[in-house]
Amino acid sequence: MGMDLTNEIYVSDMSLSTTMSKTVHETVNRVLEGKTISKTESYELFTTGDKNLLLAVAIALRNKYKNNSITYSRKVFINLVNLCRDSCSYCTYKKEPYEKSLSLLSPAQVIAIAEIGKKSRCTEALFVTGERPEQKYSEVRSWLRSNGHTSTIEFIREMSQSVLDKTGLLPHTNAGSLTKEEISLLKDTNVSLGMMLESTSERLMEKGMPHEMAPSKNPKLRIKTLKNAGELKMPITTGLLVGIGETSEDILNSLYVIRDIHKEYGHIQEVIMQNFSPKPHTGMAKSLPCSQYYFLKSVAMARIIMPDMNIQVPPNLSPNSFSEYLDAGINDWGGISPVTIDYVNPEFAWPSIKSVKDITNARGYNLRARLPIYPEFLQRKDYVSPKLEFNISMLSDASGLVKEDSEN
Repeated sequence: MGMDLTNEIYVSDMSLSTTMSKTVHETVNRVLEGKTISKTESYELFTTGDKNLLLAVAIALRNKYKNNSITYSRKVFINLVNLCRDSCSYCTYKKEPYEKSLSLLSPAQVIAIAEIGKKSRCTEALFVTGERPEQKYSEVRSWLRSNGHTSTIEFIREMSQSVLDKTGLLPHTNAGSLTKEEISLLKDTNVSLGMMLESTSERLMEKGMPHEMAPSKNPKLRIKTLKNAGELKMPITTGLLVGIGETSEDILNSLYVIRDIHKEYGHIQEVIMQNFSPKPHTGMAKSLPCSQYYFLKSVAMARIIMPDMNIQVPPNLSPNSFSEYLDAGINDWGGISPVTIDYVNPEFAWPSIKSVKDITNARGYNLRARLPIYPEFLQRKDYVSPKLEFNISMLSDASGLVKEDSEN
């Protein structure tokens, strides 16, 4: 690959090859040859490299390591409990007990939502909760007791099993930081977990910063959760929230931490790159959104640092420009629901699956539905509980993606 491909990348824009520094040129060569680059080299590439250069390198890597498909997961969003012990200054998900939009779902409500998802050919039941709400709210403790439990994770486990038994949908849980014992509780009923690292910057927890009132966003705690999942061979999705006050160094450090944890354990199935957009009635309502220029470069760097990783950007957070992420090296759109809103980002409606398909096809890719566990994990020993194998087999084809007759 090397120099030949580098020259091919720049042939359409000679200004890049003439203005690019010698060290950046050498770094690009090494990346395209499949060699590892240091944080220092990544930083120079990120901060001095032109956006078009980074996108071109990211696309070259994406096409080398991934096939022609762009995937997504057809999901139903089960907003189990939206009370949370944390208070992030950009969040509209968290509610208080007095709010009309409070969610404390009963088992019957959970199954009813899952059944709607099944009728709409969803394959994923996404369970989302606030972070350990029982530690702060007596209302949650009472709700859990009325359902025979003392912790949110125990209740998720029961509801996950019920959804499996009654609908066949595959549970995937986003419940924040988890202990090893909690992950063990979920492994037989969830094909995968999700927890955003968001950032490795502890500065974001300082006074006046986004995570000041969010102890669960401590990077050490989040990293520990990722390692807990790795030790238990539990596939997990993680990622970054870009534009909340982190520096360029923070972004790169966070990506390298994810890369290194995956290198050690091999269990991170996907990295989500999420762009910050200010929301009304939050502490960051007047903050500037993450610029598209900066975000596209960040997405490209995720591909450059982890060339064979599944890289996702949610399309609903950039309704007028999400097609551009296909030029930044992504290979997944994440979960899209045809029946429920994005309760974490209710201000941003899902695009229709048809519109996502049309945009993906127009860029020369094929849109395919996947399960909430990526195909590469289905054949790996100990990454799938034997108790989940039948449910997976009913939904997947020989490639590990969703049977095509179930996608349409």
